[in-house]
Amino acid sequence: MKLKEMLNKGQFLSVPGVFDPLSAKVAASSGARTLYMTGYGISASLLGKPDAGLVSYREMVDRVRAICEVTELPLIADGDTGFGGLANVKQAVQGYEAAGASAIQLEDQEYPKRCGHTKNRKVIPSEDMVRKIKVAALSRASNNFLVVARTDARTEHGLAEAMHRSEAYIKAGADVLFLESPESLEEMRSIAERFPEIPKIANMVSGGKTPLLTDSELRDLGYQIVIHPVYLLGAAVSGMRAAMSQLVQQGAELTTIADLEDLNTLVDFPAVWALDELD
Repeated sequence: MKLKEMLNKGQFLSVPGVFDPLSAKVAASSGARTLYMTGYGISASLLGKPDAGLVSYREMVDRVRAICEVTELPLIADGDTGFGGLANVKQAVQGYEAAGASAIQLEDQEYPKRCGHTKNRKVIPSEDMVRKIKVAALSRASNNFLVVARTDARTEHGLAEAMHRSEAYIKAGADVLFLESPESLEEMRSIAERFPEIPKIANMVSGGKTPLLTDSELRDLGYQIVIHPVYLLGAAVSGMRAAMSQLVQQGAELTTIADLEDLNTLVDFPAVWALDELD
């Protein structure tokens, strides 16, 4: 089912953050219905560096394509600031759509951007972001490809300015609203009540600025999409640390990790063996 259709039907989506084809396959095989390509996770897994505008458009769109090649689940893909000016936004929208994404997320930060919930985020004039959203909407091949408008204005300029920008971005043609980093339950409720007409994203990040709520609590507040962008990345790091601790301290492997048979199934080695056995 297309992402737009799911949202139009009022479906609630709890969306794990994925950062490569393997994490996408893990999420899909575990019951996820939609995926979120996290810029933080791409920067961390590809470069081992922070989400601070260091990953190029080409690297990001290649990762979109790689993820979409291994799963048919709808993918909401982080497009950062659009990677530059209006021509860059057009290229990003067309590239992400052609690569198989169902939506691109664009934010109103200055370039180079910073990960949400972190320090030193600066936003561009709202008029400039409005132009980006209009270009994004005009550049897509199909209206089934959604434009997610994110504002990071709350941290620097306060909730009122973030609300004002949100209104402008919706009028400019955004399909989904993402007001980043509200700092209390009351702020989250006021956002949901202010914009009832559009699907809204809540961003759950352990250690971030926004209160951690359950999916059901967020659904009751009026959010239709909940992203968990670094949850799987954090789980992977914790798992690798535990495995390495056992190996270094005990000189033996953990018996609870996925074994070769499990890994072979996940990456579909049986399909390769089936080809080997063709007459």
